[in-house]
Amino acid sequence: MAADVNGEVETRIEPKKIVSEFCHLLEKSRLLFNSLRDLPQFGGKHWQTHFGKTFDVYTRLWKFQQQNRTILDEHYHLKRWQIGEIASKIGQLYYHYYLRTSETNHLQESFAFYSAIRSRAYYSQASKEEKPDLMVKKLRYYARYTVVCLLLNKMDLVKELVQEFTHYMEEYVTVYDADDDEEWRLVISEVTAFVQADNLVSVMTPDVLPVMLSHRMKPLDIPSMHAGPPSGSVLSLQEIIIIGNCEKQVKFSELTLDMFRMLQALEREPEENPPRTLETSMSNEQLPEDRSSTETSINPKRPNPHKYLLYKPTFAQIHVFLSVGFKELPTNGVLMVYVSGDACVGSSRQGDDGPYEQGGVLTSQRKTGNEEGGAKRRPTNTKEAHCLYPDDLVPLTRKPLLVVVDCPSSHAFKFFPNLFGQPLLCLMSPSSAPVAVSELNRKGSLFTMFLYSPLVAFSYICSIADLRSDLWDSCQRQIRRILGDILRVFHDWSRAVDLTFQKFLEDDLMKMLILRYVFCFYAMHLHRAFKGSEYYPKCFPKLPTEILINGGVEKQVLELASMLDVRSLFYEVGEAPPFD
Repeated sequence: MAADVNGEVETRIEPKKIVSEFCHLLEKSRLLFNSLRDLPQFGGKHWQTHFGKTFDVYTRLWKFQQQNRTILDEHYHLKRWQIGEIASKIGQLYYHYYLRTSETNHLQESFAFYSAIRSRAYYSQASKEEKPDLMVKKLRYYARYTVVCLLLNKMDLVKELVQEFTHYMEEYVTVYDADDDEEWRLVISEVTAFVQADNLVSVMTPDVLPVMLSHRMKPLDIPSMHAGPPSGSVLSLQEIIIIGNCEKQVKFSELTLDMFRMLQALEREPEENPPRTLETSMSNEQLPEDRSSTETSINPKRPNPHKYLLYKPTFAQIHVFLSVGFKELPTNGVLMVYVSGDACVGSSRQGDDGPYEQGGVLTSQRKTGNEEGGAKRRPTNTKEAHCLYPDDLVPLTRKPLLVVVDCPSSHAFKFFPNLFGQPLLCLMSPSSAPVAVSELNRKGSLFTMFLYSPLVAFSYICSIADLRSDLWDSCQRQIRRILGDILRVFHDWSRAVDLTFQKFLEDDLMKMLILRYVFCFYAMHLHRAFKGSEYYPKCFPKLPTEILINGGVEKQVLELASMLDVRSLFYEVGEAPPFD
């Protein structure tokens, strides 16, 4: 105890106590963070409490080290990389909170922390510490930072990170003679291929500067109809299962291009306010305002539905997540299942249309127990164990269900049984593609691309790789006009359309998927390279001809083609071939 100049008593904490408290917080945060790995990925609300406790401890730890930096530097020998490690953990917390909630603002928070680590060079001395595990942490940080930047469409920054990632990987291998270099080279090659494959259309300003595009849903994108109030309760898309298993498709961090695109297609654009960063909004390296006490409860008006991402899952995993999504579905909620995978060929013959005979979507290349270790092969009259068949989803039709199938064998879902009278919609990709676009499989599916960004997909089928920014903006306005016209056609022919469409059109995200599906049909039906019904997407229940062949909509699509100077690639109004 000591008196200050005013005679007041000043309390001085001994350095040993400060170091002891710091070590206590450090150990407690480590234990809480590691225990997050044991939490199930699905169901329940207990994880929110655990995340809240973890956020709280890291908030205290960050502020404590900032307030006592001088003493910790002198008596604990606090290193820059240790501060970076704390910030990296907080970035990971925000990223995993995004995965749990689908709220993109948490992605921005994660980006703020990862950006601060890089700009302040917290890991700059990692290679000089004679600790190979520290260099591995640095490389893992770069991999995680890259994923966050990909999800935020910061492609220019991703390219910079890949260059730095490669440099530090080479440094790690050289300094420590590491034997896991092939694993890190694979990570770098995957992200490089991912960025290259996703860059299908380049948009440039008049000054030849690249424009970074975002394809999450914006309020301006959503066409509206001034109709009367909806009858009955309004449905809302709440739970989504995204499954990816295309063996030849580019992927990064258990995220295929189709999964990556559909993930963004089902999210709203985050708030325009720039994320708070450690550099601009907080002095003295303070932690951004703690959200754990205010945002760990489920928001009934959350802007984005909750999503599960399953990369090459077994049927057992799919079954568990489907069951949990079904269970978690609130009243008037809709469950969506999106599956992108290789074809699982059926065994049906003429007149044999029984359950599981039409085929499905292969979800994993893993072998069954009878096929492993050289055991006898699976009998030819049995079915694939890790294949999603239409009948697997029948129990889920007890509640409103939306299914999107992107696979060459998607036609297997066109006889989807609806036994419970609930709204049920299945959107299916074409089963064939023109040779000119068949190479797209590695760079993602064309059908998913239309659901993700209609203009990018339309440009691709017209072999357009570069656009001026002013032309891009004009074409986007034309796309919005087309989608608005399609919605008006739905309204004009509402009595001829299955009630499921009318119910699902009440939700903005489902409305966008349905309207983009119809635009995809028009683009493919009018394009001369798509010859026959197997080249067009299908849906169950079927849409009436009045929706799919409308002279006004066709005229607007052809106007888009004229704007892009590719009018010759398309049929005239009314000249497109008939379809089944």
